Amino acid sequence: MITRMSTLFVRTLRDDPADAEVPSHKLLVRGGYIRRLAPGVYSWLPLGLRVLRNIERIVREEMDSMGAQEIVLPALLPRNSYEVTGRWSEYGDALFRLHDRKQGDYLLGPTHEEIFTETVKGEYSSYKDFPVTLYQIQTKYRDEERPRAGILRGREFVMCDSYSFDMTDGGLEQSYRDHRAAYQRMFDRLGLDYAICAATSGAMGGSASEEFLAVSPVGEDTFVRSTGSDYAANVEAVVTPAPVIDPDTAEAVAPMVICESPDCTSINTLVKWANSCEDVAERFGREITAEDTLKCVVVKVKKPSEAEFSYVIVAIPGDRDVDVKRLEASLEPSDVALADVDDFAAHDFLTKGYVGPVDMAKHGVTVLVDPRVAPGTRWITGAGKEGYHCIDVVVGRDFTPDGTIEAAEIKEGDPAPDGKGTLVLEHGIEIGHIFQLGRKYTNAFDVDVLDENGKRSRPTMGSYGVGISRLVGVVAEQYHDDKGLRWPVEIAPYPIHIVIANKDAEAMEAASTLADELSGHGLNVLLDDRPKVSPGVKFKDSELLGMPYVVVLGRTFKEGNIEVRHRIGGVTEVIPVDHAAGKIVDLVGASAVH
Repeated sequence: MITRMSTLFVRTLRDDPADAEVPSHKLLVRGGYIRRLAPGVYSWLPLGLRVLRNIERIVREEMDSMGAQEIVLPALLPRNSYEVTGRWSEYGDALFRLHDRKQGDYLLGPTHEEIFTETVKGEYSSYKDFPVTLYQIQTKYRDEERPRAGILRGREFVMCDSYSFDMTDGGLEQSYRDHRAAYQRMFDRLGLDYAICAATSGAMGGSASEEFLAVSPVGEDTFVRSTGSDYAANVEAVVTPAPVIDPDTAEAVAPMVICESPDCTSINTLVKWANSCEDVAERFGREITAEDTLKCVVVKVKKPSEAEFSYVIVAIPGDRDVDVKRLEASLEPSDVALADVDDFAAHDFLTKGYVGPVDMAKHGVTVLVDPRVAPGTRWITGAGKEGYHCIDVVVGRDFTPDGTIEAAEIKEGDPAPDGKGTLVLEHGIEIGHIFQLGRKYTNAFDVDVLDENGKRSRPTMGSYGVGISRLVGVVAEQYHDDKGLRWPVEIAPYPIHIVIANKDAEAMEAASTLADELSGHGLNVLLDDRPKVSPGVKFKDSELLGMPYVVVLGRTFKEGNIEVRHRIGGVTEVIPVDHAAGKIVDLVGASAVH
């Protein structure tokens, strides 16, 4: 197929859009691939739609190759299905909710576990029907509080979600492995630099969970890799190793004392005071650091089933800050907020700068501690009274935590959870997520089928998602330079972009002939035949649009040659016009990943 620039519905821009922050957003808008309609809502123009459809094709091919079957379910969904699982409330403000004319409650689907489960329940009743894997490619809706970065974080997006149904846990594990391998093939074909990271399940529920993160400096997700193994995890899923404390050492710690510590409302001032106080320094017999202090952060938590917030103290080593994402992930699906000035003013046992864990149980306050705050460890922490701190607070002796929580920030150089090497921090963009859901949803909907003994049995599920529209932005992030986009062959709108930089009729005719020959070989060709556009503008547009191979009929044409510019490699080849078609077909074929 040949598309002529003179008739293509596209308008390129020289300036970045005012609201664009990341390269993919800037370039996709400037190149005429997408246009913003509302915050987090974008129109797909012809070039962008071709990229989107090419990614869909790759995803379909890999899903079909593993035996999954495609269906399409509604995006407009009734409330009752999500009430059954509690996610009508758990999703909170992230759901687009609406009423029909009869005041019935509906939502725009953010994900479809409930509906797939009900669909399988309605169709299958025997173990002989299983295993089965169903998937769809469909538009999803989430009311993002801060949509940003163009199509990387939108309110409307295209996703492939797949669901496996097996009769045994072993079958689920195989389905999980099959999807994991299929995702690797997809992302390898897209030429992405990505990591497979252990992750939390969040509102989805279930047990095993992994994220596929495309490495990118603009990524909102922080993940870690180990210097000594293949361990990788999203920071929310990193499990902190707990120290092993010798009981004899813990018992030898002197009894807790409360000391006057004026103007010590920060960890830095507390450490400075502790080292200047003879009694405290003598107890420790060494220089005191922030790692010896306990930072107690007051958090308000409201479970979906509760109407009011309750207070939780999160206690972490003083040399670290609370990572809000880790905190929210640990307490999900509850709503979480840090205590504010009014909270401290309303409760005399919450003294800002001097909050501690001792005696909090009598005030009905839950105390959750970092795994490093293990039984037998000793700390300096707030006494719950302005101007006073507790010295030598021993966990398990002076207070008993209500549980542990992963809420402290992860630092570069922290020991890897597998005991091999240390952690390195990187940024990434989530492109896929796979879960072993288990029977959470089949239990919720009472999905019972007859097993081989005629007894009722419940299938187990897996859930797997790929962000297709987001992948367009991700590829643009990883494949661009200071001139514009650089699409890989498999997903480029056109593998070949022919630029006529010569106004004579012979060049125009040769370009048309070459385009016909390439089209005859099954290649899609973009032909820049615009008669009143200067060569300079055509070249800039070709660089901005980013087709893999730009064929130029310019100064060398009079000598019987054309230029083939490799957009990704930056190489330019000069080849005879007579042999151009075959050479270009070979280049495209060699670049495609199968």
